[in-house]
Amino acid sequence: MNFVTVLDHPLVTHKLAILRDENTASPAFRKTLLELGHVMSWPVFSHLHVANTEIKTPMEKTNEAVLVYPFPCIVSILRAGNGMADALSAALPEAPIGYIGMQRNADTHLAEPYFKKLPDQIQDRQIILVDPMLATGSSASQAADFLKRDGAKNILFVCLVAAPEGIEYFHKQHADIPIITAALDRELDENAYILPGLGDAGDRIYGTE
Repeated sequence: MNFVTVLDHPLVTHKLAILRDENTASPAFRKTLLELGHVMSWPVFSHLHVANTEIKTPMEKTNEAVLVYPFPCIVSILRAGNGMADALSAALPEAPIGYIGMQRNADTHLAEPYFKKLPDQIQDRQIILVDPMLATGSSASQAADFLKRDGAKNILFVCLVAAPEGIEYFHKQHADIPIITAALDRELDENAYILPGLGDAGDRIYGTE
């Protein structure tokens, strides 16, 4: 699966272990998610487009690689994606943030859309689409559909934990979109939750049930 990058780093596995632990309360979960997002920002932002630009230092002129305008944007799949969006935004405050609301249907386990708010010039931006979990792949796939309908051409999907079923489904729908994940887990259970997973990321971030 050369379209999937599974991060292999001691800090990634350490932070992810804290997130997986059922005894990690919401305040610690949010803090650790922010820290893990900072670590993941390095490989994520290595995909950004830059152009050589001449600048003048106090000493002389020089060329530096700078981000291409319009700047990349981060798109969060509500609500759990906000934790990752905040972490990446801290490293790249120039990036505007968009939101796509997806809600899991309790009977079908598939995602249903309810909200969309995106930055302008979406067709010209690199887009970092974020959601902590790639389970069935339904939420991420529909969110990517929305982005493409608005003209998006360059999308990267970033998550914490992915299931093989979700990767397979997402890749069938969007073979052009690379995936970066902190972990590739074993499988989905009968309720379409990732195993071993970390539970419901949104509930654990916000302390809800």
